[in-house]
Order: sequence, then C-alpha cells, then structure tokens
Amino acid sequence: MNESSKTALEQAEQEGKYIRKVRSFVKREGRLTKGQAAAIEKCWATMGLEHAQGRLDFTEVFGNDNDVVVEIGFGMGKSLVEMAKNTPDQNFIGIEVHRPGVGACLMEADEQGVTNLRVFEHDAVEVLADCIPDASLAKLQLFFPDPWHKKRHHKRRIVQAEFVEKLRTKLRIGGVFHMATDWENYAEHMLEVMQSAPGFANQSDSNDYVPRPDFRPLTKFEQRGHRLGHGVWDLMFERTA
Repeated sequence: MNESSKTALEQAEQEGKYIRKVRSFVKREGRLTKGQAAAIEKCWATMGLEHAQGRLDFTEVFGNDNDVVVEIGFGMGKSLVEMAKNTPDQNFIGIEVHRPGVGACLMEADEQGVTNLRVFEHDAVEVLADCIPDASLAKLQLFFPDPWHKKRHHKRRIVQAEFVEKLRTKLRIGGVFHMATDWENYAEHMLEVMQSAPGFANQSDSNDYVPRPDFRPLTKFEQRGHRLGHGVWDLMFERTA
C-alpha cells in the first residue's frame, strides 16, 4: 500500500467510514509446535524479513547478485526449501501469513543447511507493494493457492487482473509468473485472467497449460491427488513488456 492509499484509508477510517478489504486468505493462527517455535527463535535473525524494513536491497539481503525467486503462500515450506537447496545459485524469498508454516519452513531450512532462503510472515500483497523493488524478480511462484471454490467467494481468489498487473511490475523483462492448482475451475480462471493481462506471454506450446517442470517438487498432497486421479495444472507466463 502506497502512502497516498494509506492516507486515504486512514482519513476514511477517521471519518467513520467502513472500508471493506477483500482478502485472499483467512488468518488461522494455529498452534506452534516446540520445534517450530524454536526454529523461529533460532533462525529469524538471519532468515526473517520484516514488512517494516520497506524496500529491500537484494544484494544486501543475500550477499550476492544471484537471481531472486519469490513464492507467495508457501504453506509448510517443504517444497520451497527443497527448491532452494536444489538451486544454490538462486535466492528465494517465501511469503506466508500462517505462523506455524513459517516455523516449519525455518526448521526445515535449518535442518537442510539452506542459506539462500529468506521468509516474510506477512500479507503478500503488502510485501510486494512495499518491499520488492520493481523489475527485480526472475520468477514469482504461486502454488496451490486457496481456490475459494464457491462461486460467491471467487472474488477472494488472489489471481485477479489488478493483482497480476502489480506482479508484472515486480518481474524483470523475461521474468516468469508460475502458478499451479489442483482445481480445474481455478486453472481456467487463472488462464482467462493471464490471457487478458497486458505484457505477458504464455510459455505453453498449446497456449494453455505446461507440464510440471522438474524444478517444482511433487508434494505429498499432489502425489495423493495423482493416485486419486485428480488433475494438476501448471501455468507459466513470461513478462514481455
């Protein structure tokens, strides 16, 4: 949220107006395990990022000029840590609102000896707006976001035209927005939004979906879905302008 938006929001609230904020997530606090709590205590100083830090200097954050990949909503973080471990010549930033997931991710990263990963415990929309420099990202990942499958809740889906335009400004030219979902209706929605979004080109040869790339780990959840005959759809769109 920029300063003018914050000022307008604060003024409206002072005047007693109710500003409805449509969120793409429900904040479920959950209970930290001892291991998750210990990992946050141990690792936050070196791996944690705060929204209050404002615009980041990636060279300062990571100590190198490697490509930066951001993942929105990493869940418990297992696949994100695996990607970071498998690709040490790239830097990864994970954004998650649920504290147990943050703790689990830090615990896994610590156990795996991963050093090219940083995490936010904050709303991704605000992190992108306030902390990520424009035209700085090699890739932006959004894997298995909440599908909000009831039609009346579709407006809560994070992949919307306005959000995609904000994402575009954070990707460098040639940077990729990679999505995955196991809900066919949401996959169709993602495809429709992205095909209408200016400044993006679909990397699919058939102009729809791409096979799961090897670098995206197959999660236990996804493996179970395959056994049950559930589909998974990957979409990859490159910033062209």
